Amino acid sequence: MHVSDVPLRVLAVDDERPALGELLYLLGKDPRVGTVVPASAATEALRRLGRAMEEGPDGADAFDVVFLDVSMPGLNGLELARLLGGFATPPLIVFVTAHEDFAVRAFDLKAVDYLLKPLRKERFAEAVRRVADLVRAGQGPRPAALPPPAPTPGDQIPVELGGVTRFVPVADITYAEAHGDYARLHTRGGSHLVRTPLSTLEEQWRARGFVRIHRSRLVALGRIEELRLDGGNLSVRIGDRILAVSRRNARELRDLLALRATARPR
Repeated sequence: MHVSDVPLRVLAVDDERPALGELLYLLGKDPRVGTVVPASAATEALRRLGRAMEEGPDGADAFDVVFLDVSMPGLNGLELARLLGGFATPPLIVFVTAHEDFAVRAFDLKAVDYLLKPLRKERFAEAVRRVADLVRAGQGPRPAALPPPAPTPGDQIPVELGGVTRFVPVADITYAEAHGDYARLHTRGGSHLVRTPLSTLEEQWRARGFVRIHRSRLVALGRIEELRLDGGNLSVRIGDRILAVSRRNARELRDLLALRATARPR
């Protein structure tokens, strides 16, 4: 079955029961929509999306799009959308709100649409159409069925050692450090110097769970064993190494670690 033939999988998030009911009603009436799951808080939505992230885009709990209120107690919609930006295959976002003031910030977060309450049926249907078109084009979590997606390079990286080229799995790399136009890759068994700038590795490996913690250092999020705070200075432990985190990168790192903790099975 082609992606264009598959009904949309939707997560609807609003803390106000009447507004959530209206959202569910409109989604249920649209023939392009299949599964609709409600959530009455952003934290509940985050738990569901964390499980979906672990299962992958074809998992039973996966979503193509989140229809998301902005103003909610605790974690709000904009904060949730920012966390979702750290996913390897994030769902699309449509904001649904009574406030016009957040539109610029919403589109900075790459929202597909920004709907104002009270919802108009025609305008709502247009937002669903946009989502369906993007999913059909392979710009959502599910890849397009035609043409078939090209294989993703970079599961291994070639390194030179004594005139011999070895291929090191990216999954074995715990962190990377900048050395001018080069980068030193650290694994449990040693380190390797490659002629690739750290900025290039950051772009290529972001979807594999690597995050910048310092202008000269990139780490594998899943390899972080401890987060330390000492006198206002943040650092992480990976194996026997303690790596400093810059103030500029501290907030994103905390958010991604919180997301990972939320996504773990309980």
